[in-house]
Amino acid sequence: MPRPMSCAVDSFDDRDDETNCTGNSRALLTAHSPTLAQEGIQMRQRADYPTFSDDEIERRHKAVYRLIEQEGVDAILFYGSGRYASDIYWLSDWPSSREAYLLMQTGSEPVILMQLFNHYPMARVMSWITDVRWAGANTTDSVVDLVRERGLESKRLGLVGSISYQVYHKLRESYPGASFIDLGGKLRMMRAVRSAEEIERIRLASKLTDQSVQALAENLKVGLREDELPAIIEPVYLKAGGYAGIHFMSSMPMRDPDFPVPSQFHSRRKLQKGDALITEISGAYSGYSGQIHRTFSIGEGPTPEWQKMHAAAMEAFDVLSRVIKDGATTTEAEEAAEIIHQRGYSTYDDLVHGVNQYPPIFQTKTRKRHDSKEIAFRENMVIVIQPNLMTENETMGLQFGETLVVKKNGCESLNAYPREWVTCGG
Repeated sequence: MPRPMSCAVDSFDDRDDETNCTGNSRALLTAHSPTLAQEGIQMRQRADYPTFSDDEIERRHKAVYRLIEQEGVDAILFYGSGRYASDIYWLSDWPSSREAYLLMQTGSEPVILMQLFNHYPMARVMSWITDVRWAGANTTDSVVDLVRERGLESKRLGLVGSISYQVYHKLRESYPGASFIDLGGKLRMMRAVRSAEEIERIRLASKLTDQSVQALAENLKVGLREDELPAIIEPVYLKAGGYAGIHFMSSMPMRDPDFPVPSQFHSRRKLQKGDALITEISGAYSGYSGQIHRTFSIGEGPTPEWQKMHAAAMEAFDVLSRVIKDGATTTEAEEAAEIIHQRGYSTYDDLVHGVNQYPPIFQTKTRKRHDSKEIAFRENMVIVIQPNLMTENETMGLQFGETLVVKKNGCESLNAYPREWVTCGG
């Protein structure tokens, strides 16, 4: 049973002030203990929501315990918040909503500390992990107390996620005999190879993504504002129980282009005949997203300059999807992508990234922005190949890409939308 840690039931910040505590509020916390099922009260069930199988969750837990053993740590402390609590979602099947911590320790049951208090009933219904606790008015103190409760005050702790300075500082201050090791990168590499159940969920997200692109193709017209376009895309996801990942879009006159990449924020500019709309779109379903990149024009087909760039982007995509397979390396893919520069174009965005921004993430050899060690592609990695071509003066660009599963002898696309320039009626 979670211990009542303070009366501030709606707080998730690191406050120490409990001077306003009352007996009534402490009684409220005690009344909301996770024993309702034991008392015969029927609540919602995990089966009412999208879930992974017990075998799948157990496989993930075993992988974490192997990592604990391999790295010589006594436990791993995970942090996440909302949609960015991916690792906690992966291990609990609960999507999270605000900040949350998960402690996994060999020989002990995993524990989740979560916020907010009114989100706690949903967490205990959805979580595969049964020990779910409200983190109290002071999450930092709750994490520190949990480490003590588990006898880890002088042990080696692995850390995963963007753990706050407050928590890290308090742990170091409270337990000077403990040591802390960042294991985030190793966990991400481990997760980059997807299970069959994960691939099926990404396949569903990719289907929703395709359908949203089809909705755009059917509804784009002169006079719509850029910032209206998400209203065309998002209903596709919402009707299927999904949600929007991203929908980056930029419109511009094909004969007077002014931007090289799909925009993260949409302007109030109205679409006109002769416009191009460049896009990067991700539909999501229960923690996993697809991604697709297509270019649209309004009222007429592409001008020769745009057609040439689009053909070069498709060529680069085709080359990469043939080169990338089980055992191929990121170095080989970088070198193959030099065809973009040979065709007279530059790039801005990453050339390839793992789905949901997992590794590997890299650019072309010419446009490499950071040092990264060579990575070998492995079967069942799910990646996005997304060549973003632009002119050297950065005024014109487009992107062509899809979500693909790495196979023994190539890649399987999870997108079914036609590989073409999309011309919409004016």
